Amino acid sequence: MRKRPAGNRSIDLGLLAKNVKGYVLPSLLAPVFVIIEVVMEVLIPREMGRLVDNGIAAGDMDAVWTHGGIMLAYAFLALVAGALSARFASVASMGFAKNLRSAMFDKIQSFSFANVDKFSTGSLVTRMTTDVTFIRNAYAMCIRVAFRAPIMFATSIAMTLSINAEIGMIFVIVAPVLAAAFVGVGAVAFPLFRKMFRLFDKMNSAVQENLIGIRVVKAFVKEDHETEKFRKTAENVRTAQVKAERLLVYGQPLMQFIMFACMVAVVYIGGSEIISATSPMTIGDLTSFISYVNQILMSLLMVAMIFVNLVISSASAARVSEVLKETPSINDSMAEKGLEVENGSVEFENVSFKYPSSSEETIKDLSLKIEAGSVVGVIGGTGSAKSTLVQLIPRLYDVNSGAVKVGGVNVMEYPVANLRASVAMVLQKNVLFSGSIRENLKWGDENATDEEIMSAARAADAEEFIDRFPEGLDTYLDQGGVNLSGGQKQRLCIARALLKKPKIMILDDSTSAVDTATDQRIRAALKERFAGMTVIIIAQRVSSVMDADEIIVMDDGAVVARGTHRELYYGSEIYREVCISQHKGADDETR
Repeated sequence: MRKRPAGNRSIDLGLLAKNVKGYVLPSLLAPVFVIIEVVMEVLIPREMGRLVDNGIAAGDMDAVWTHGGIMLAYAFLALVAGALSARFASVASMGFAKNLRSAMFDKIQSFSFANVDKFSTGSLVTRMTTDVTFIRNAYAMCIRVAFRAPIMFATSIAMTLSINAEIGMIFVIVAPVLAAAFVGVGAVAFPLFRKMFRLFDKMNSAVQENLIGIRVVKAFVKEDHETEKFRKTAENVRTAQVKAERLLVYGQPLMQFIMFACMVAVVYIGGSEIISATSPMTIGDLTSFISYVNQILMSLLMVAMIFVNLVISSASAARVSEVLKETPSINDSMAEKGLEVENGSVEFENVSFKYPSSSEETIKDLSLKIEAGSVVGVIGGTGSAKSTLVQLIPRLYDVNSGAVKVGGVNVMEYPVANLRASVAMVLQKNVLFSGSIRENLKWGDENATDEEIMSAARAADAEEFIDRFPEGLDTYLDQGGVNLSGGQKQRLCIARALLKKPKIMILDDSTSAVDTATDQRIRAALKERFAGMTVIIIAQRVSSVMDADEIIVMDDGAVVARGTHRELYYGSEIYREVCISQHKGADDETR
């Protein structure tokens, strides 16, 4: 089970605000035009009251046309200002979201494996999509609605007080009560939304896992099982979402009830004063007053909408800040600028390592030296730390104690980019990206010619099946290379690694999906055509490493034996048992 990240979960507004860069002008223009829009809308009821009193009540059509024309002019200006404000707010918020997603993606690219282990892939996807969308909506509201609502509320209150101060005081008293209620609801709702987003992460992870393993699901006829599992996960999200939003949903109709009650009170009191002639209030004033009450109600509804979005987006902002504030555990703080790897020798000096999520050491006080240009096989049972060992060479993880040296220099002294440029890894899980075969192979060398590409493909025994495709190197690969067999994907990954022309080549069980003859041809090509390159082969099959210059046998995070195939067969019980189990070593000639 993945542990929740232990990083700082507070919102870093400064860090988020940096992503407004390039969209500052529309961010400023949006509220400017909002203010113009609100001023025009607030002036309309006042003019309407004058139309009623000076035009309709007095029977003066000239006054009706004059005040009506002024109202139309205000309405037109409000329309234009509102449209411009909406456009600028959309441009600014969309640009902000684009920058924020780019910043998150750039940060994720700098993460080490240890950093990635703190966040599930599903969680990172949720943060870059759903969370950023919530933040974008909140930002659009902050530069538009958040200006509109308080300005309209304040100006409308001021206009009601100018018409009748006694009646206007009703809203002055009610507003703070509603504000206090909002704050209380938000304090309760915020942790509930955080929980909801964690369940969103879990649901997205389940979907991703299912889609990646869809072939296994269908092969084992587990569609119903996966559907039921997802249904339960989705139900948990629904339950958490209902619980989180219930308070906010109940708050809005309660607020409307209070405001409509205020409106009834205004009509009753104002009408009574006009009928009894106890105040100078006119029918036009009452008409204007009712319009201002509507504006006050609308502004409070907008405040409620802003409040809901801010509560939701604050949880999202904290989650996005968590990613942006994450410090890569592997960096160039100890690196010597410009230092290059001279040769492919590898040395482990008293290395101990444990994964961040584990309390047990995976590698314990291991010392090992591999000469430059040698071919070394690594063999051992599942969980013996073979893959972990080689991941320390290009600093996919850093050791907890001891040192890993490449070319006689501690790997921490190399700039990470220079170190990894000299090390090519073909991992257990073969990853190809959507695009042509040529585009995938050029990951090894973006300037490689077709001749160089095919030379690497030939060494990886991939030339034959590439030539069989009608479009050759231009053959399009679907996401993950699903239109290739496992063995074909492995061979393309090896060819891609060879194009790097690395000083160290690490093959982590990367020929497990090819037949023995193909495996042998690949190993022969590596040995003959890439002399001087250190090759480390991790394998389950003895046949994949028996011709290596040296074979290392690992067990429980330690090197328990090393030597040639013959030496180990007679000197290592573990190695001999593996050979016998795989029907190897029965004949001394083959040993």
